[in-house]
Amino acid sequence: MNTWCGIGRIVADPEMKYTNGGVTIAKFRLAVARRFKKEGQPEADFINCLAFGKTAEFVEKYFRKGMKTACTGSIQTGSYKNKEGQTVYTTDIVVDNVEFVESRQAEAKPEAAGADQGFMYIPDGSEGELPFE
Repeated sequence: MNTWCGIGRIVADPEMKYTNGGVTIAKFRLAVARRFKKEGQPEADFINCLAFGKTAEFVEKYFRKGMKTACTGSIQTGSYKNKEGQTVYTTDIVVDNVEFVESRQAEAKPEAAGADQGFMYIPDGSEGELPFE
């Protein structure tokens, strides 16, 4: 079984391409935090992602740089020869599903995200004014 699932932040706005046959392709990178961090080692992995068709159109319409995103898909490896004739190996996630992880409000104000933990201040003595009891 070839299944990948990850949550991370989009590194740059998705790059869109369109095939001659009319298929939409979205390319983006996801910065996924490493669970265990060693001193002097990177704290995140940068995962190359590809989405096709309706999924790519969804990515194009709603996702931007910095957004926290959950993706599922499958790992695809490949290789090609560069201009110098060297073989370059690639690893990409072919994304089947993309989901929002944060609300728009949290994305707009990342410093405030989680600050109020979803609660609001209600002054004492205002019980009769609340729409619920």
